[in-house]
Amino acid sequence: MTIILNGERLETAANVTVYNLIRELGLKPEHVAVEVNRELVPRGRHAETRLADGDTVEVVTLVGGGSSAVSTPSAIEPLQIGSHAFRNRLFVGTGKYSTYDLMRDCLELSGTEVVTVAVRRERLIDRDGRNLLDFLDLDRYTILPNTAGCFTAEDALRTARLGREILLGLNNRGADWVKLEVLADRKTLLPDPPATLEATKILVAEGFQVLCYTSDDPIMARRLKEAGAACVMPAGSPIGSGQGVLNPNNIRIILEDLKENDPLYPVIVDAGVGVPSDVSIAMELGCDGVLLNTGIASAGDPRRMARAMGLAVEAGFLAARAGRIPKKLYATASSPVEGSIAPR
Repeated sequence: MTIILNGERLETAANVTVYNLIRELGLKPEHVAVEVNRELVPRGRHAETRLADGDTVEVVTLVGGGSSAVSTPSAIEPLQIGSHAFRNRLFVGTGKYSTYDLMRDCLELSGTEVVTVAVRRERLIDRDGRNLLDFLDLDRYTILPNTAGCFTAEDALRTARLGREILLGLNNRGADWVKLEVLADRKTLLPDPPATLEATKILVAEGFQVLCYTSDDPIMARRLKEAGAACVMPAGSPIGSGQGVLNPNNIRIILEDLKENDPLYPVIVDAGVGVPSDVSIAMELGCDGVLLNTGIASAGDPRRMARAMGLAVEAGFLAARAGRIPKKLYATASSPVEGSIAPR
């Protein structure tokens, strides 16, 4: 019998079950989710679902997506997103690291509690037989699956459902939420507003807590909140660009609009962050958190940068609530003028 597995032809035994196929592939059932002919097969039905000649099967897993952990002072109150609460406000992706060991070290050094992962059919295991999930402490981290790489609402919906299936099998707290990305094109990686809004409404209706990647358009951010998004995540600048927050005024408008009469509604800057000062700026604007990946993973010394990013989130959060001094045109002496031996 011939099936199409992850886009490739595969010869297998007639009437093989999904459960037996996973075993033949040498995969851990709890690390994967399965679609047959574009329909999700829940893990509880793997043993009873038989494949037929010509079936199209997708087997996907979670991949990189996008000293002790940084301690967070008690002055930083928890961030609430839907039913989830976190003391650390830095969300870190798992993509682009040269090794899984480096990724694990950087996550720990950053102090993050939320780790974002992509849902992919390729690289179910690496050449050494290891899976990304083997390097994530699922009791320590809440996994945030994302729909990175999706260019239609339909693909984003399928990806979100597959991610939830994997995390349900792993008993991870992140099974009930998703970071939604529906991209418009491969050159800019900017979001597709109508498709993002459509997918948000459907996922909310299906019980997902949706964190929406969007542009810095205040009107689109408002529409996503109205559609039920648990969090709006405007881009600071294009994904992976390292340009920082290019349009702080739009971020300010988004914060003012979404938090009016709802001051705890979470707004997280997502994408474009390159250095700790970018993180601090986003937090000083009043954002509730920052999500980043490339800024750490592609740094010259990712471990040091991970630690620096964690400190920048804390610094920016505290600075925003401390209140900065007003800007003035002329100098104001910080030392007293009275008693000086120098003549005026």
